[in-house]
Amino acid sequence: MRLCTFASGSKGNCSLISIGNKNFLVDAGISMKRICTHLSACSLAPADLDGIFITHQHSDHISGLAMFSKHYAVPVYAPRSTAAYLRMSLSCKDELINILPIGAEIDFGDVKVSSFATSHDTEESVGYRFCGERIFAIATDTGAITENIINGLVGADVVVIESNHDVEMLKYGPYPYPLKQRILSSRGHLSNVECGKLACYLADNGTEYIVLAHLSRDNNTPKKAFDTVCSCLDGRKVNLFVAPEAEPLTIELGGGLK
Repeated sequence: MRLCTFASGSKGNCSLISIGNKNFLVDAGISMKRICTHLSACSLAPADLDGIFITHQHSDHISGLAMFSKHYAVPVYAPRSTAAYLRMSLSCKDELINILPIGAEIDFGDVKVSSFATSHDTEESVGYRFCGERIFAIATDTGAITENIINGLVGADVVVIESNHDVEMLKYGPYPYPLKQRILSSRGHLSNVECGKLACYLADNGTEYIVLAHLSRDNNTPKKAFDTVCSCLDGRKVNLFVAPEAEPLTIELGGGLK
């Protein structure tokens, strides 16, 4: 059982979750070539994938999907409006696109996957929870910590959560004012401090591994995100990692970090 983040950030997002003999991608915001290269490094091929779960329609989460779907018949799951966008804008094969309504669950036998709403500036944005022998959950691209998000993440063994920006870096950085306001809004992105508060709650409720993801290249650093969240955790026993922007990070349950 493992999580491997292939890429994380505004330049592209894609993660692999493997539970038992089931393998899933969350988002496909990097090129088909990079996806295949990273799968191969995990001793997998596209044919080994049981599904691709899309969180929302922003390009850094779907830019590689059309080409990947053109070559490999892997089922794609997404909220209703995102599924419609994929069919129309990316010309993805209709037969591969499956609507997974927000809050719904799909059964893959030994693994059940459910979605939950996140708070982002798109018509529908979701996180996913993968329940098998162990539980994995992902929630990035959210400007607020909602009850839906807490319920979607709590109790998971491995959680990927957004730690997008340091508020002071953002406020005094080079971004134009409207973009700063968008990021700081309840439908924008989560700050390091807000992420830290969520991390505390998760650690107090059994989460073993927390991965900080979707860091801003301009308004954050891996060290600042890690140090801020670690300070919030205040000695709580949890394994804390930062997902690199363009390199893989692999966590195998029982096997640690690679």
